[in-house]
Amino acid sequence: MPQTHPATGRAAPATVPPAPPTALSLDERLVLANTEMTARLDEAAVAYEVNTAHIETEPVTLADVVTVPLTSTLQPPPQSPTPVAAVLQRAHHRLLTGGWCAGTFQSEDGALCLFGAIRTESHRDLGLEMSAMAVLLEAIRRQFGDRFDSVPSFNDAHQDGRVPLRILGQAADLAHARGL
Repeated sequence: MPQTHPATGRAAPATVPPAPPTALSLDERLVLANTEMTARLDEAAVAYEVNTAHIETEPVTLADVVTVPLTSTLQPPPQSPTPVAAVLQRAHHRLLTGGWCAGTFQSEDGALCLFGAIRTESHRDLGLEMSAMAVLLEAIRRQFGDRFDSVPSFNDAHQDGRVPLRILGQAADLAHARGL
């Protein structure tokens, strides 16, 4: 048999087995555990999002959750130099002091709905009343989109007056900022 390569007279080198693994230090084990837990938590977060995507939720506003007790003597509302903002501020103050109601213009104990408070505080000036209602409806739609087609439907959709009063205050600020 012909030889294709010259003989060297040496034996083929033996492969060196890999060195046995060294034990990980505490810091290395902590980094490894952190990496594994981060991957698991990310996977769980994705699974949660997928499993709950079909559930409709309403956004939560911190002002609706955190409440503080009212003082025994409420301060009079600040007086805005603009007529629509002033009506909305007075309506807000009226609801704070006289009470809020849903389902009716005025309850037996004298509480008013949003529309009732605006009508009362506009002193039945139809133009002023309509302007105030338009600004209030805009404030409602800024927060809730087209979910409500009118101020009374928004008012009646709530069990207590926290959200309606908050939106009424925002409407007064909006009217004041616009100089209405």
